[in-house]
Amino acid sequence: MVNQKYLDKAEVLIEALPYIQRFNRKIIVVKYGGSAMTDEKLTRSVIQDVVLLKLVGFKPIIVHGGGKEISRWSEKLGIKPQFIDGIRVTDESTMEVAEMILNKVNKKLVAQIESLGVKAVGISGKDGQLLKTQRKYSNGKDIGYVGEVKSVCPKILQNLLEDDFLPVVCPIGMDDEYHSYNVNADDAACALAKAMSAEKLAFLTDMEGVYKDPKNPKSLISELHVREIDNLISNGNVGGGMIPKLLDCQDAIRHHVSRVHILDGRIPHCLLLEIFTNKGIGTAILGDEEKRFYEDK
Repeated sequence: MVNQKYLDKAEVLIEALPYIQRFNRKIIVVKYGGSAMTDEKLTRSVIQDVVLLKLVGFKPIIVHGGGKEISRWSEKLGIKPQFIDGIRVTDESTMEVAEMILNKVNKKLVAQIESLGVKAVGISGKDGQLLKTQRKYSNGKDIGYVGEVKSVCPKILQNLLEDDFLPVVCPIGMDDEYHSYNVNADDAACALAKAMSAEKLAFLTDMEGVYKDPKNPKSLISELHVREIDNLISNGNVGGGMIPKLLDCQDAIRHHVSRVHILDGRIPHCLLLEIFTNKGIGTAILGDEEKRFYEDK
């Protein structure tokens, strides 16, 4: 008699099969940030997930942040982090620290991917003029070298994918005068997903997903049509950092990204659970014409 645990493993693989078939050779952009970046076990879990996606036929691209690490090193160097409207004020010294730390994080991720047998290349948005930026203002306030993406030149990513590399991108861009700017990693991931016509964009966060009622943990929305986002925001059902994330999701869907996923990066293997299982674990945002896989009760 075959042990039940082996039969259960077979069932998991069979459940994943239609998703592997559907998304074979499709691009998925993974925005990696939050607590998953500061916990070694969670970091390894995320990297294992992305490597598995690559090996079963996806074309993943990682875009990573590093805000907590930038703050930690800034304080070590005697630079007190300042924020306006939740955005880091980035003077020349802070920009220098940010670029140094983000590149350090970038190469660490590359090494972890390579250790699992997949070829990876770490780049910043400056390479090949991938992310052309302009100065970003917060409600009219100058916040320094913080950039918003003006345009994307995706050729370097297309070449890397064509040559079977897994690109790892840190969100540093340049303006027309070649000054460096720190770009919000969510915004960078959204811009790259649009430019690459990605099938999926996944945000790893410190939240389970989007709730109908933030006070009710049982009200997690598993699938959300893009037209419903405006109502959620206007009704006050979401707030804080989730609003710009949802607006990025909305923007990506309206620029032909098929689905956007908001996942709890604190859950080991959250990417695999969301993409390869029928129920999923986070919130999937889909275009208005797309059918739900299932209906919330």
